[in-house]
Amino acid sequence: MEIAVTDVPERERFEARDDEGTLAGVLTYQLTGSIVAYTHTKTEPAFEGQGVGSALARAAMDDAKARSRTVVPICPFLSGWLDKHPEYESLLARSTRKLK
Repeated sequence: MEIAVTDVPERERFEARDDEGTLAGVLTYQLTGSIVAYTHTKTEPAFEGQGVGSALARAAMDDAKARSRTVVPICPFLSGWLDKHPEYESLLARSTRKLK
């Protein structure tokens, strides 16, 4: 199964769809200037455990990087995903970085 993720700016969300166009999950956001707050990730029950959430997270973070946006990860799923992907740390708003 292939999952395609696209930005749907008029709905302020990224959508993940399977080969047949079925909605597999969404990652919502709020955009203010160059700051994007990722607010919620939801995977449809039929697609849980198949990497949909990770595909959404990666697409959203790659989009923020390409657009030179600062990310505020409000969504607990995305925050946990970012803990495992330090390559995106430079995109995070300063207050969201862990103290070391």
